[in-house]
Amino acid sequence: MASDKSFVDFILDQIEDAGVITCRKMFGEYAVYSNGKVVALICDNQLFIKQTNGGRAFIGEVKEAPAYPGAKMNFLIGDKIEDREWLSELIRITERELPEVKKKVRKL
Repeated sequence: MASDKSFVDFILDQIEDAGVITCRKMFGEYAVYSNGKVVALICDNQLFIKQTNGGRAFIGEVKEAPAYPGAKMNFLIGDKIEDREWLSELIRITERELPEVKKKVRKL
């Protein structure tokens, strides 16, 4: 089941202060970027945050699940999506710990 655009818009609104937030539709679902890094996936109207040590420490008791069959485990965020400040801080922590995006070199 594809995610509803209204759910995606809600999540993006919740984390708008967590950096330069963008979103890209992929296969009916969405990748969420903070400062150019993929920090989360929105699949089946659920929010999955990439795993980091800082994110794990910040969340405390985490719930892990794959965003789609065959995917790596992510932090599945439940009721806390309503807490704008908490969610934005988790996005900031996650973005800081992820590696820098490698620039693609175009071959001519």
